[in-house]
Amino acid sequence: MSDPAKPVVTISYCIGCNWLLRASWMGQELLSTFHGQLGGVTLVPSEIGGTFAIQIGETVIWERKRDGGFPDVKALKSRVRDQIAPDKDLGHLDGHKAQ
Repeated sequence: MSDPAKPVVTISYCIGCNWLLRASWMGQELLSTFHGQLGGVTLVPSEIGGTFAIQIGETVIWERKRDGGFPDVKALKSRVRDQIAPDKDLGHLDGHKAQ
């Protein structure tokens, strides 16, 4: 059972465009990176053509039409981090070299 105090990411995707795999991959990436900081990731199928949106609570952090396509994993994780854990270090995604 998820912790209601932790934010939940919702990914809405167009079923007609076959974007389920993309949505689930992005959800997996977020759960791997933000384990312990997220209450979960919810995938929401949509019959509205071209839908692909990612939100945390009521805040839309990515919308395919508004933001011009799909986020790369770096942009997605950065936007999620900025919303839920601004001090979190994303390691190499933040441009750090392995020591």
